[in-house]
Amino acid sequence: MNEQHNPWTVLNEKAVYDNPWISLSEYDVLNPAGGKGIYGKVHFKNNAIGIIVLDEELNTYLVGQYRFPLNKYSWEIPEGGGPLGIDPLESAKRELKEETGLVAEEWTKLLDLHLSNSVTDEYGSVFLARSLRQEEAMPEETEQLVVKKVPFEEAYQMVENGIITDTLAVTAILKVKLLLLQGKLS
Repeated sequence: MNEQHNPWTVLNEKAVYDNPWISLSEYDVLNPAGGKGIYGKVHFKNNAIGIIVLDEELNTYLVGQYRFPLNKYSWEIPEGGGPLGIDPLESAKRELKEETGLVAEEWTKLLDLHLSNSVTDEYGSVFLARSLRQEEAMPEETEQLVVKKVPFEEAYQMVENGIITDTLAVTAILKVKLLLLQGKLS
């Protein structure tokens, strides 16, 4: 199988929905087996940005908020959207300060990932923030946030127990856990 070859044939594309954050397109396609069908794709107009914080005592910060699409409360790492074409690190710095009031002197990119790649083109970057100082948080009007400082191990247990389910948060916490186990972080 050639990894560079696209086995899908697009016969027609139509815009179904558009707003400042996302657009939805529907495609008439021939699938890899040659059968006719439709495919929908959600296009994100921002990159997903996640920040996992570790202080000197290996505490991290979680953000809790009610998530409208899920119709439930969610515990996550600080995260948000970063405009396309802007350095994701700059967006991460803005999001961290906005949601928690934290400013970090030390930044490490942990990973890049595609979120829900069967229906969206959403792309995300996750950063580790260290060497922290506290300033004033400035959440957006759409955010009613609860910020809590917890030992990193507690956040890891929240992933293990299915309490934290957000993709950026889960991947960030598992990546940091792996780095800690490998002795690459302390």
